[in-house]
Amino acid sequence: MNIFIDNKSNAPIYEQIYAQIKNQILSGTLKEDEALPSIRNLAKDLRISVITTRRAYDELEKDGFIYTIAAKGCFVAPKNVELLREENLKKIEHYMEEIGQLAISCNLSKKDIIDMFDYMMEDDV
Repeated sequence: MNIFIDNKSNAPIYEQIYAQIKNQILSGTLKEDEALPSIRNLAKDLRISVITTRRAYDELEKDGFIYTIAAKGCFVAPKNVELLREENLKKIEHYMEEIGQLAISCNLSKKDIIDMFDYMMEDDV
């Protein structure tokens, strides 16, 4: 598992860890039931506080990406189709907000955007 901490980032370290592990799970880099490094080992490898690592793992577990077995460690949770769908819906909403802002700056109407989308979908279908 590769984690990179960007000290220049405005994001807290635990959020950087959370996001990178989550992305590796969603992309399939980390497989279902695969063991994650222990909280202590990850903290040592990243040269950060155990508390910071624990917070990232706690958030991942709370959101259903990992599970913990006492005295054995943390593991990648089975992929929850509904959870993946929610993640993708969030991404779509984000992109739609960006499209909306760009459309306003270009004086495009809702109909113009829908027509563009329909045209793009014709090529894919």
